[in-house]
Amino acid sequence: MKLTVLGLWSLAALMASVRAEELQPVDSADAAGISAAQLAHMEQAIRAGDYKQVTSVLLARNGRLAYEGYFDADGAEGLRNTRSATKTVTGMLVGIAIDRRLLRGVDAHVLGFFPDRQPIANPDPRKAQITVEDFLTMSSLLECDDENSFSRGNEERMYLVEDWVRFTLDLPIRGFPDWVPKPAASPYGRSFSYCTAGPTTLGPLLERATRQSVPDFARDNLFAPLSITQVRWQFQPLGPAMTGGGLNLRSRDLLKLGQLYLNGGTWNGRRVVSAEWVRRSTSPHANAREDTDYGYLWWLPTVHASGHEYRGYAMYGTGGNKVWVFPAAQLVVVVTTVNFHIQGAGALTDRLLTEQILPALAQ
Repeated sequence: MKLTVLGLWSLAALMASVRAEELQPVDSADAAGISAAQLAHMEQAIRAGDYKQVTSVLLARNGRLAYEGYFDADGAEGLRNTRSATKTVTGMLVGIAIDRRLLRGVDAHVLGFFPDRQPIANPDPRKAQITVEDFLTMSSLLECDDENSFSRGNEERMYLVEDWVRFTLDLPIRGFPDWVPKPAASPYGRSFSYCTAGPTTLGPLLERATRQSVPDFARDNLFAPLSITQVRWQFQPLGPAMTGGGLNLRSRDLLKLGQLYLNGGTWNGRRVVSAEWVRRSTSPHANAREDTDYGYLWWLPTVHASGHEYRGYAMYGTGGNKVWVFPAAQLVVVVTTVNFHIQGAGALTDRLLTEQILPALAQ
């Protein structure tokens, strides 16, 4: 009987511990300064299909769960394939490896981690100077552009071959015709070119630096402290985890990752990522497009809604899967979708943010 009572107590303590690691809900959205009436209007618009196939919307305000809505059968426990949004997780893991002195720093040269891939194609002394930071900021000199179907480094070409690291290292050096600004003439001294191959190569690099697989390193140093236990990785043909996107997480756990950075790298008082890495990751290092800079695998947008300007940082993925963090508003927003084949899906999610979510703060 004593063992049974002890077992029940242990189970209760475990469940209480798990609940403590979740963001605690507010009494009401209105109490968090978010209009419940506006959120109800948002729900109607989502269910009417105004934003196509949105699967979840979650909001955290001042460190507490302010709204949680699911619009598919998977619900709260569904693992969301947010595609490239989880590139940002790769940046978190790089920072943790540097914090733990397992990786020398962002100035570490990529090529030095892969002596087994040499000799490489298209040899050029500038390749030896490509750094981890170049891949974190989408601004290496490799000819790699996912937004250009003619680019030799376009991710769709990478998926056709077995060795994705060699694919990346073999790419030629990018050319800069007169109409394309060179790095020295670009904001922050870097020429942005969205390249999935870069952060994909950071996965095998992390494995060599940490002497752990990426899933194990992530579990021990990032996910466990946040009580993130439901994870599904995708893997490269040669075995390493795919760190260029495709990591499946619950919407609640995506919210936790945003809140972790809003907290400056702490979770329930425990330091997970250094404050310095959070600061550097969310500072501009390249200009991606108008009103949007780029940090270390974080997008840095300026969003306009209801006559207000919101500066923040965000995780973006195909289909309009997005996680935004707006520090001044103490707000984290998660939107997941399955709009993978919808043209302009990213802009559609942006409209959901500016037409429905942010106006709820202004009322």
